[in-house]
Amino acid sequence: MLIGSLIGVSRYRLQPSPAQEQALLEHCGHARYVWNLAVEQHACWKPGRKSAPGFAEQRRQLTEARAESAWLRAGSIIVQQQALKDFAQAMSTFFGGSHRRPAWRKQGRGEGFRIVAAKAGDVRRLSRHVGEVRVPKVGWVRFRWSRAVPEGVRSYRVTRDRAGRWHIAFAAIPEPVPAPGLGEVVGVDRGVAVSAALSTGEMLHAPGLHDTEKARLRRLLRKLARATRGSNRRAKVKAAIARLKARESDRRKDWVEKISTDLAQRFDVIAVEDLQIRAMTRSARGTVEAPGRKVRAKAGLNRGILAAGWGGLVRRLEDKAPGRVVRVNPVYTSQRCSACGIVDRIARESQARYRCRSCGYAGNADVNAARNIAYAAGHAVSAREGPRVAGPEHREPQPVLLSV
Repeated sequence: MLIGSLIGVSRYRLQPSPAQEQALLEHCGHARYVWNLAVEQHACWKPGRKSAPGFAEQRRQLTEARAESAWLRAGSIIVQQQALKDFAQAMSTFFGGSHRRPAWRKQGRGEGFRIVAAKAGDVRRLSRHVGEVRVPKVGWVRFRWSRAVPEGVRSYRVTRDRAGRWHIAFAAIPEPVPAPGLGEVVGVDRGVAVSAALSTGEMLHAPGLHDTEKARLRRLLRKLARATRGSNRRAKVKAAIARLKARESDRRKDWVEKISTDLAQRFDVIAVEDLQIRAMTRSARGTVEAPGRKVRAKAGLNRGILAAGWGGLVRRLEDKAPGRVVRVNPVYTSQRCSACGIVDRIARESQARYRCRSCGYAGNADVNAARNIAYAAGHAVSAREGPRVAGPEHREPQPVLLSV
């Protein structure tokens, strides 16, 4: 489980020397090994048998394993015990229903380890843009001081992404962004063509790769398909692809941070649709007995949804504006007219055009949906009639009467 799942983090770029990088990789290997042993113990457990070992029993077993294995004994006991604590927390959230079951960790994916209860002097600043952190059995490792480190940090996590970059994340409780106090309500409609449309009429687009970078990515993917598995050439191509993907992810994260801060500073209430993104991005491949339909089109849609940063935007809004983010039922938000309130399933003429056949209102479809979202969140609306769904045979639709 990542350190920033429940509290805020401040992430910085680590700059380890070659010897320090090798030592950090050893820590990652020890944490991964201990984690996978804990996963194996719980995978073999079945209901009705003796309960699976808890953290205390696993810590005792770790002590015995360190006494028998010189490779494990050479590592940091802090890193290994913390991997067991992270696993225990992951199992707790799994049984609580908020997270998936802890899975196996694979080398090169999600590499990292956590240090808790660090000393107050384990982080220091050397110059304007350079700082140092003390890592057990590694020593002082430099990192880029891109912004102020939170005061009194006692916990941090060191990670390595697929592009080979090292980062350190200090755990700290972030201060929420104060509300402007103007009573303004904004609706946010998330989409693929337009990442986020606001009820004010603003259209926001999450940045991605440039055209030249997309062309290079396509060439690299073709090279990857022709490369032999396990070859050095394949490893180099995968590293180049990972660097491009990391660049795209960094741009998207930067956009999410800036947009979420801007919305939290400008509006008192931020309304979003309560979307089940995990279910929406589920693969349509199906099974051998029941193969899916339009699998390639669904895969492209899934990539577009994930590239738009839907989940990250709402998550950061809830972190920065706690209690001010309202989740709205998404039913009829894209079909309802924001001017008269009637629901017409064919009023959306195209992806970007909405034209009401009742009152004649015409405008951008995403902005119309965002206004419906803002209206549902900012007013206690009670419909005297149910939503009137107009079909092709409906000639003269009447607006739904709304009372505030």
